[in-house]
Amino acid sequence: MPRTVHIIGAGLAGLSAALKLSAGGENVVVHEATAFAGGRCRSYHDASLGMTIDNGNHLLLSGNRAALDYLRGIGAEHRLVGPPVAEFPFVDVATGQRWTLRFNDGRVPFWIFDPARRAPGTRALDYLALARLFWAPAGKTVGAVMACEGTLYWRLVEPLLLAALNIDPPQGSARLASAVIRETLAAGGRACRPLIARDGLGATLIEPALAVLQQRGATVRFEHQLRAIRFGTKRVDALDFGGETIALTDDDVIILAVPPYAAASLVRGLTVPTEFRAIVNAHFRIEPPAAQPPILGVLNGAIQWLFAFPGRLSVTISAGDRLIDTPREELAKTVWAEVAKVTNLPNALPPWQIVRERRATFAATPEQELRRPGAETAWRNLVLAGDWTNTGLPATIEGAIRSGNRAAELLARR
Repeated sequence: MPRTVHIIGAGLAGLSAALKLSAGGENVVVHEATAFAGGRCRSYHDASLGMTIDNGNHLLLSGNRAALDYLRGIGAEHRLVGPPVAEFPFVDVATGQRWTLRFNDGRVPFWIFDPARRAPGTRALDYLALARLFWAPAGKTVGAVMACEGTLYWRLVEPLLLAALNIDPPQGSARLASAVIRETLAAGGRACRPLIARDGLGATLIEPALAVLQQRGATVRFEHQLRAIRFGTKRVDALDFGGETIALTDDDVIILAVPPYAAASLVRGLTVPTEFRAIVNAHFRIEPPAAQPPILGVLNGAIQWLFAFPGRLSVTISAGDRLIDTPREELAKTVWAEVAKVTNLPNALPPWQIVRERRATFAATPEQELRRPGAETAWRNLVLAGDWTNTGLPATIEGAIRSGNRAAELLARR
């Protein structure tokens, strides 16, 4: 009788593992506590807006190899849209100045020698400061490795690292910042082209994956929450779902792909990140101006990134803990005032929705990074997956998918 792979959690880590293992002919069962797949990367119909929105605005880059492989595997790579080259338009709310960063394709950064392509007010020599991050030792913050000041920092480094780490960059892990720089700026423009799911995260990353799993005979059980794990000496003996207990054969294996706090409650002695950072998103039902770029970086304001979708403008505010308790309408008015200013749209507040993820990512500090476990555990038939495990990357879509692939590879080798 073939073994069964039980995957706990239908977020991107769990789905990527399920796709890898089902492609190899494994008998896969995915158990999801909620009524939907995708975890923090999902779409839903919002009644107040009368349209489908994402719970958060997620940006992919052309160098996110695991994420693009995942999309190719489910036939959904064409659902990502973005400019044909690596370019990022910016606007400074305080001054009204606008510019566009334009990276050349190759690894040699010729763009930094062209004033029309680099951040305004910077010199080519300024960019040497980024080299300090390349050899950042473990346990150091970004602020301890490089000076977090000056025009280059505020117009390039701070927006990049704030979006990637979801923490005020000086407090962030220099080693994680180094990984971000290596896989983006240092990899050249071919790796930096921005891509967004124009039709939504669900239609792009989740629904096609579920369809492929169904075609392969995998089972996805929704509203099936794991209550407890029954541990033996060296292996997991059973999974307790409350009204149902599944006894495991000697060959059965488990991938635990749930949030860190859930994993810690299920696995005794597991060390996981315990501090988190919020992300705030605001959605407005209004047609974007004809010339509005799909992604716009915003400096010196409350908002950081403005995304344009058909019939909707959406805003992302990283490290948004300071806004978690702000009254919703007050926050919507503040955000829209800036959106209207940078888009030249009317000041009248359109239909809106605020989505706040209190625990969007683990806090990317050196201390919390050291709490990230590897995939393997003390029990031979249990492995871990999730963007909070030790992927070498911050908590991102790319990190989540890599963790699922790694868990699947470990089990495939067994």
